[in-house]
Amino acid sequence: MTKPIIFTVDDDEQVRNAVERDLKQHYRKDYRIIKASSGAEGLETVDRLKQRNDAIALFLVDQRMPEMSGTEFLAAARKVYPDARKVLLTAYADTEAAISAINAVGLDHYLMKPWTPPDENLYPILDDLISDWEATATVPYDGIRVAGTLWSAGSHQIKDFLARSQIPYQFLDIERDAEARALVEQVDEATYRLPVVFFPDGSTLIEPSLTEVAEKAGLRTQATQPFYDLIVIGGGPAGLAAAVYGASEGVHTLLIEKETPGGQAGTSASIENYLGFPKGLSGADLARRATAQASRFGAEILSAQEVVGVGLRDPYRVVTLADGSELACRALVIATGVSVRQLDVPGADALTGAGVYYGAARTEAASYEGKHVFVVGGANSAGQGAVFLSQYADQVSMLVRGSLAKSMSRYLIEQIERRDNIDVQLGSEVVEVHGSERLEAITIRDRETGETRREATPAIFLFIGASPHTKMLGDLVALSPAGFVLTGPDLSVNGKPLAEWNLKRDPYLMETSVPGVFAAGDVRHGVIRRVASAVGQGSAAINFVHEYLKTV
Repeated sequence: MTKPIIFTVDDDEQVRNAVERDLKQHYRKDYRIIKASSGAEGLETVDRLKQRNDAIALFLVDQRMPEMSGTEFLAAARKVYPDARKVLLTAYADTEAAISAINAVGLDHYLMKPWTPPDENLYPILDDLISDWEATATVPYDGIRVAGTLWSAGSHQIKDFLARSQIPYQFLDIERDAEARALVEQVDEATYRLPVVFFPDGSTLIEPSLTEVAEKAGLRTQATQPFYDLIVIGGGPAGLAAAVYGASEGVHTLLIEKETPGGQAGTSASIENYLGFPKGLSGADLARRATAQASRFGAEILSAQEVVGVGLRDPYRVVTLADGSELACRALVIATGVSVRQLDVPGADALTGAGVYYGAARTEAASYEGKHVFVVGGANSAGQGAVFLSQYADQVSMLVRGSLAKSMSRYLIEQIERRDNIDVQLGSEVVEVHGSERLEAITIRDRETGETRREATPAIFLFIGASPHTKMLGDLVALSPAGFVLTGPDLSVNGKPLAEWNLKRDPYLMETSVPGVFAAGDVRHGVIRRVASAVGQGSAAINFVHEYLKTV
């Protein structure tokens, strides 16, 4: 934590330097001393300090200054730092103004100039005021702050990105916090574009992209070199495993993730059936450990950088990033995974991030404490989400089209049955969502009877199937009718390779229809979609990468 501040303002350079000298002599160990030469300059500095969330313990201000008196300065500064103690430096002729300021600006004390000796006339008074401030002051948060609203989709996206990247932040709700609203108005008074992200160095980003936030937060978003032995696209369990095993075996490896490492698994509140973790672990913890492991072996990891195209420039494979830059490699692993299928009902798109959430939305769970929320879906991810949300919500209702036994692990079903505040409604589906600026209600249909009913709720969390991330591949590799990547034996028809395959050897087990381009994890056709399976595929893919690299 940075030291709190004693702020002094005086237009007389000689007096200003004398005040600074005496303050530093007594307080420099525990406080920073900042000075300004005028009220206007002082207020500009005060605003910057507030944007950095620095604490000001005390203002020591000269009363008789041109253009803005000390009382006028304190009246303005008080709006920004209402809890700071306020002291005026006055001459004998200013005594009446100082007394008036006690009521006008809540003045705590006024000092007659000169204040020498300070041991008798300055320090005892300031010590008392500062001690009083220390007893009541709230220690300011000195990390990243995100100002927005609970119902802002942009705010949700940035909060979710920071949380999944395990970057600490503080959320400032401008609908509930007048001080936070005033802070936003300082930097974006005209339009209220949200979110506004405040950084410890005093800089701000208004309605930023994930890449902008990642860069400011110190994450790597740009590759250091134009060429790698291996590029892995996707930072879920399969991609991270490929990066770990590739880098550990001396392959020059780059991993590119469009958001933050972890993928869909990174949103899981608790993975309890992962080998070697009898108490379970969160998806975020797994992602953190794997990212650190890959980095330790020398893999380069890019966050918040999206691949928009993949092509061939023999003998190399080339990826194109969203910023237009290109990176080349000898071998490529596609580990882009899947995303939750979008809810295709009236009203859903407009309220995404404003009560309609895809995944467990761990950043928003605490906001619905004591509320009745809905989880839509019946697979493991939905069960994990329901159990997690039940720690906050008063009631969690699961809407399941079929039955839990067909798609959910038994241990999760048992956990749900033990939770008094989780109810499961089988044969149910959402057919409409309602609300103007935020979710207010949903319409639920009974699939057997066709009857519908409307339920009031502030939030639904969706886990309704998966769609593969293969758009960036275009027609480069062969896909299944559902869009999943075909690999190995799936590339043959009646024992013969597809027409696209032009080598004498058969494709390796995890190789696509393009030699040197491999796929691992949930993006592959016909795989078991479990975290352990994805990790196994990512590590196994490196064996086939080695075999391929021997031939080029």
